[in-house]
Amino acid sequence: MGFIVIIPARLASTRLPNKPLADLGGKPMVVRVAERAVLSGASRIIVATDHADIAAACTAHGVEVCMTRADHPSGTDRIAEVARTLNLAPEDVVVNLQGDEPLIDPALLAATASRIGAGVPMATCAHPITEAADAFNPNVVKVVLDKQQRALYFSRATIPWDRDGFAASRAVLPAGYQPLRHIGLYAYSNAFLQTYPGLEPAPLESIEALEQLRVLWHGYPIAVHITDSAPAAGVDTPEDLERVRKHYA
Repeated sequence: MGFIVIIPARLASTRLPNKPLADLGGKPMVVRVAERAVLSGASRIIVATDHADIAAACTAHGVEVCMTRADHPSGTDRIAEVARTLNLAPEDVVVNLQGDEPLIDPALLAATASRIGAGVPMATCAHPITEAADAFNPNVVKVVLDKQQRALYFSRATIPWDRDGFAASRAVLPAGYQPLRHIGLYAYSNAFLQTYPGLEPAPLESIEALEQLRVLWHGYPIAVHITDSAPAAGVDTPEDLERVRKHYA
């Protein structure tokens, strides 16, 4: 199945101002992200932005760009506007790739997109957690699955809870216990992408501060692709930026 990648990119960032335009080996970060998306085999890559400077940088490097409203509450709402502007078909698959992921594995985009199908309007991905510190870290989002590898729940809590194993020790993960860390990459059918902005926010979403719980709360399934290892981290801080700059040096 073919798919389209839309990259939401805003210039405002509290921790790293002008992040999408940060120089990585002579090109803006958002352009580097688009270049990774090209390697995924996507049929089209579009940057969605509300800022003229980002649009100009993309155009200068031959990256398709679509201007959006500035008042979207989330990147998902932003890419939904782009999909409407482009008159995408309801069955088209759209991958939401964040504009601060210049080291993303292109194969992960294709694998996540491939999970969209009949009765499955949304997909994401996860990888096994190997360190006890990550299992107990609320900043590491966990996901538990059903037998079809669809999400049952996402949480900042340690799930599933190994009752007997954790009673003995929480310094190491018990033998045979393998929780999953959620990776913030999403794919949608365009039909569902247009439905999502109109869904009522869920109480669970507010409690956990996890937007994807809205989808489960309304009864829509989320397929989860499992990858063997953690993808390279994105850019959130000046330290992250220096790490990625070394990669492109």
